[in-house]
Amino acid sequence: MSQKVRVRFAPSPTGPLHIGGLRTALFNYLFAKKNNGDFILRIEDTDQNRFVEGAEQYIIDSLNWSGIPFDEGPGKEGAFGPYRQSERKHLYKQYALDLIAKNKAYYAFDTPETLDHHRKDHEAKGKTFIYNWHNRLKLTNSLSLSPEEVKSKIDNGEDYVIRFKSPENQQLILNDSIRGEIKIDTNILDDKVLFKSDGMPTYHLANIVDDHLMEISHVIRGEEWLPSLALHQLLYDAFGWKAPEFAHLPLIMKPVGKGKLSKRDGEKGGFPVFPLSWNQSVGYKEAGFFPEAVINFLALLGWNPGTEQEIFSLQELVSAFSLERVNKSGARFDPEKNNWYNQQWLQKKSDDELAQLFTVDLESKGISANSSYIKQVVYSIKERAVFVKDFWELSDYFFTAPTTYNEKAIKKQWKEDTPDIMKGVIDILKDINDFESAIVEEKVKAWIGQKELSFGKVMPPLRLVIVGDMKGPHLFDIMALIGKEESVKRISTAIEQL
Repeated sequence: MSQKVRVRFAPSPTGPLHIGGLRTALFNYLFAKKNNGDFILRIEDTDQNRFVEGAEQYIIDSLNWSGIPFDEGPGKEGAFGPYRQSERKHLYKQYALDLIAKNKAYYAFDTPETLDHHRKDHEAKGKTFIYNWHNRLKLTNSLSLSPEEVKSKIDNGEDYVIRFKSPENQQLILNDSIRGEIKIDTNILDDKVLFKSDGMPTYHLANIVDDHLMEISHVIRGEEWLPSLALHQLLYDAFGWKAPEFAHLPLIMKPVGKGKLSKRDGEKGGFPVFPLSWNQSVGYKEAGFFPEAVINFLALLGWNPGTEQEIFSLQELVSAFSLERVNKSGARFDPEKNNWYNQQWLQKKSDDELAQLFTVDLESKGISANSSYIKQVVYSIKERAVFVKDFWELSDYFFTAPTTYNEKAIKKQWKEDTPDIMKGVIDILKDINDFESAIVEEKVKAWIGQKELSFGKVMPPLRLVIVGDMKGPHLFDIMALIGKEESVKRISTAIEQL
């Protein structure tokens, strides 16, 4: 039987989760669920200098809000914990020492000053200093020193690092599920530091050991990790472990298409780049996006279903997803299109749900109305909304009578005979007992016909006095909703004011 699919999302808690990180988490989640696998959250906090208070909780909250919760991780302990690297640090040294015993790694005692001197010396000669096979025997390490010298340095408490011993003159054939075959000449690789004398592993060692111990079957991560792929494969080989399958996701590009999307692009373009708000930055949640819309647009950044379908529920994404259909090239971030996704998801919501969300907004403005009224208002305006926060601007006149009128519309629509025409409309309205949209429309239009008036003389000014502007859904629907008394009152007020 093949190995169970286990994938991980392994962010560092150094700040908020960028939208690109959320997409990495999403693709891992989709792949896991498609293959009846597990989605693991591992917090890579070995670099304590960059640790930011609250960042870990922010990552967890973002995944939960997006509807892609993890199966195992901090607070959801499974059989492979703990899930914070800082709580696993006792594990790593033994693995670094194992590599030394196998002659796959070595102690290096070079001081920062010595290395800096070599770097500058190389630069002066127009070369780049790489610590590897061609100079490691000239430097201060356990390959160039005698075992006695090495022991004495360690016993004396001298600072050291453990470096990986990159192989010489080999061609590595690497496989990537998205990019296919990649060839690397090992002579260009440097001997990366795996372990520091402060007792902490570097990212590379901790990452490999954890993925192995957590039985990770597939590593799906961002393109920026591609340069580490050769070292990671070599580490698996050195330990004699089977490597997981690797897949490197394409970058998310700026809206203009060139360069990687950054926080600054969001600030400049006025769109969010984080799922939830962080410090002064507004997140997608607070900007009014539905999580379904965010997941929908993120999934289509770099993956394509091979069909014309654009709107996907999470369940549909799970069914359709495959790594084979992930693109190699970067995907352009399109804030306008993201708004369109939200609009599509808003239309899919029930009027009940939208009314509940709108009620919160109304209450914050000190407006109370019964739920069935709010629901009717939502039904009549939602087609023109992108976000729930647009509802008020589209529907304020359903809740409060206009106090001002659109200047341009007054000039165009309010003629000398308009007040008399409006008085005539009031008389018609007063006589209607069953104040329903269709009935009101029929009576008013019949009266317009009898008086031999043009619709242009009656309907636009009537909309202006009811709404305060030339906007809104079917006018008689508005009047039926606000009721006879309110309609008459608004016409009378406008006659006085205009």
